[in-house]
Amino acid sequence: MTAPSRRFDPRGLGPAHPSSAVSVGAAAAVLAVFAWLCFDMVRQGVGVVDWQFLVHEPSDAGRAGGIAPILVSTLWILAVCLAATVPLGLLTSIYLAELTPRDDVVGRITRRSLDALAAVPSIVFGLFGNAFFAYGLGLGLSILSGGLTLACMILPLFIRTVELGLRAVPASQRDAAHALGLRPIAIAFRVVLPQATPAIVAGLVLGIGRALAETAALIFTSGYQTRFPTSVFDSGRSLSVHIFDLGANIPGGDARAYGSALVLVAILFLLNRIATSILRLFGLEAPR
Repeated sequence: MTAPSRRFDPRGLGPAHPSSAVSVGAAAAVLAVFAWLCFDMVRQGVGVVDWQFLVHEPSDAGRAGGIAPILVSTLWILAVCLAATVPLGLLTSIYLAELTPRDDVVGRITRRSLDALAAVPSIVFGLFGNAFFAYGLGLGLSILSGGLTLACMILPLFIRTVELGLRAVPASQRDAAHALGLRPIAIAFRVVLPQATPAIVAGLVLGIGRALAETAALIFTSGYQTRFPTSVFDSGRSLSVHIFDLGANIPGGDARAYGSALVLVAILFLLNRIATSILRLFGLEAPR
């Protein structure tokens, strides 16, 4: 008689193999670090965050006042970034996943280039954005320069994420569309792309998270100004740069830095929740 195989029952009281216990321990450690970070931000920043903090301009080098112009600049930078990233990223992902064979030389070089770009430090993107957008194109230290630099940063991650989502769509749906006489580009936009919406949202959420948290690249491209921007050609300080400045350069600015960090994390959670709600509105399952 053969010995019964040991299988992991997710509904059971414990793991069936030591490696499962290691995995559970690793997950618990990650959750513990995240909980500690959140607790530390709330403990040191919640006393600063109120309505006045959100609607007033900073004063005394950020030690007093609020973050209203900085919030506006951050949202403008993010809007420029997404306006450049989404169309270019979607078209490139469709080209790589639907219109290019896996062994195509151009497609292979493009994928390897995207993987290499995803690993480039943000400070390098900042220097590139400063040289190309700020001075090469004459945009100066502006919201437009910062947003376009962030688009260059998150495009590799967004493209590769969406490409994997497009390739995960069953081939049977493409075959059915071919049988109906649709051309490859029509199949990509009308059949495959809607099915890959969760991957698109996941790529956007990951890209937005990196963009909102970026500091080094924006110091060289969007600038330090704390006044309200009137156009995308104005200089504007992002929340991440403001947090860095308060924590590193302003004595007595730690409390305001924690408060700004708490607002930044709250914005990330809010955008993530909005993306999930949009998916559920269209009857799609959001990535968890």
